[in-house]
Amino acid sequence: MRGLPHFDDPKLIVGAESFSDAGVYQLQDNLLIVQSLDFFPPLVDDPYLFGQIAAANSLSDIYAMGARPTTALNIVGFPDDKLELDILGEILRGGAERVLHAGAVIAGGHTVRDAEIKYGLSVTGVVEPDRLLTNQQSQPGDVLILTKSLGTGFVTTAFKARKCPNHVLETAIASMAQLNRASSEAAVEFGAHAATDITGFGLAGHAAEMAQASNVTLVLELDRLPILPGVAELAQSGNKTRASATNRSFVEPIMRIDGQPDPIRMEVLFDAQTSGGLLISIAADHANDLLDKTRTAGAHSACLIGSVLEKQDTSLIVR
Repeated sequence: MRGLPHFDDPKLIVGAESFSDAGVYQLQDNLLIVQSLDFFPPLVDDPYLFGQIAAANSLSDIYAMGARPTTALNIVGFPDDKLELDILGEILRGGAERVLHAGAVIAGGHTVRDAEIKYGLSVTGVVEPDRLLTNQQSQPGDVLILTKSLGTGFVTTAFKARKCPNHVLETAIASMAQLNRASSEAAVEFGAHAATDITGFGLAGHAAEMAQASNVTLVLELDRLPILPGVAELAQSGNKTRASATNRSFVEPIMRIDGQPDPIRMEVLFDAQTSGGLLISIAADHANDLLDKTRTAGAHSACLIGSVLEKQDTSLIVR
């Protein structure tokens, strides 16, 4: 991005140069628009379920900013010269179901012929300035809450190799298709200081981004991490995504490990997630309220996983 032009507009509140999950532009004094885009190839065989997962993943960036999704545009690559259009119809139907559940609308989209299927959304949301969340305001004394279980990278990698038990896959699909709407609304309601969604950089990578953006140090407690059923066995069998090594190489220079961590849980820390949960930094005296509301709304895996310290000589401490 070094060679790209710089956009010097005071209404661009959050731009591409930050670590944030979406761009933010001030449309009016009391109204911000939040925009993001994401798409990827299928992770599962069922086209409807793939559409749900891809749409939930795209919507998550808006939720991570405390915003309400309003409109979405479909982004599609599809080999219509090789596959029946009914498959594309099911993908779009799955995506539309998640957008409807989010209370937003699909306003159109664009499709190109491609060698492989790709699908996602460009999503626009709105938020009042005093409700905006970024990953830049985490404060010392906060605690860290994660709202979904980890391990989807191990599951989808094992599935592609035909090594994933059906019940493990089904649980992971349900997690990936779940919207982060309730978690986002609870974070705003109880005054969270910062948030981000956990996707391709894994928990360690996105936590490191929050720490650097907020100029603090995040402490992650390995034994507190929620992990999807069956993931430990898949991790032990070596079903890592290609991104795991990249995530590890990025984070290790700015991470300190205290004690003798469980090696499997360390692998989970770097596992690339699809449509993961929100990592929320919030004052300790509001944490239980946020957890109660989030769990009641269906995010049953939500739990406290760490804390925030004044800036140390490292961005992350893992215990």
